[in-house]
Amino acid sequence: SPMALRGQIAIVTGASRGIGQGIALQLGEAGATVYVTGRKPGQSDGNEKNGLPSLEQTAKEITDRGGKGIAAYVDHGDMEQVKSFFARIDEENKGQLDILVNNAYAAVNAIFDSSSKRTKFYESEPEMWDLVNNVGLRNHYFCSVYASRLMVKNGKGLIVNISSIGGLTYLFNVAYGIGKQALDRMAADMAVELKSGGVTSVSLWPGAVRTQIVQGALKDEGYAKSQIGQMFADGETIEYAGKAVVALATDRRVIEKTGRILSTADMGDEYGFVDIDGRRPPNFRSISFALRRAGWLRTSDFVPSWIKCPGWIITAFCSKL
Repeated sequence: SPMALRGQIAIVTGASRGIGQGIALQLGEAGATVYVTGRKPGQSDGNEKNGLPSLEQTAKEITDRGGKGIAAYVDHGDMEQVKSFFARIDEENKGQLDILVNNAYAAVNAIFDSSSKRTKFYESEPEMWDLVNNVGLRNHYFCSVYASRLMVKNGKGLIVNISSIGGLTYLFNVAYGIGKQALDRMAADMAVELKSGGVTSVSLWPGAVRTQIVQGALKDEGYAKSQIGQMFADGETIEYAGKAVVALATDRRVIEKTGRILSTADMGDEYGFVDIDGRRPPNFRSISFALRRAGWLRTSDFVPSWIKCPGWIITAFCSKL
């Protein structure tokens, strides 16, 4: 139902823009009270100078859609701020927390820059690791610890790590792939210890997402015509992942998925939702999608999009064991 999450308390970290914003908006549209976190104006990429949306704008739109949006300025690189934020959640909601989406990320611009210049890891300063994985990995572990303490007490909850196919195979740079694979493993291992407490832990892989920054990059003709540019141009809106999170949060049997890696496209097929523009975004497991990426355009037209490569084959192909 439209207000299926009314009365539930959710946190989406790093929600001023991009995938985090899209997830927060969909949770709000489902009626949830959504705490959205981000850095203060002037410290964040989402400021008036570059035209990106602000945290306050996200919170307001959540409320406009029927939920309750609460903006919370948190620097997820500072673990004392993270700890204080979860103490606030505990106090303001009498210990209730139903959903945590670990999405905060501080290295988008650095990753785009290094990948566009094809900078090798040893040509970058080693602090690239901290830039990518302090907020993008270490912080998610801290958030999960504090959230789990509340959820286990209540006997229910959902933790979603926003990861990517970069956890399976090389993508962007070395630090990025390490962080994403660690997020996937973290979701799986947390699930082992959380299942008896009624808490579900999963890793979610969006496809190529047309975030505000990506849309800006696509204005460059050279980038738009590149293979990766075309992939993003055909990709998901920022709210498609939000529909996936809402589907999980409203699934009474969601605990059966705990510990798994889930893709947004597979979830769209399973739960029957489409993107907000009415499209079904490409599925990286689709044989026809793979053929198109390989340049076999005519052949791909004859292969139904629902024919997919089994996950175990993809994993086996990428395994180094």
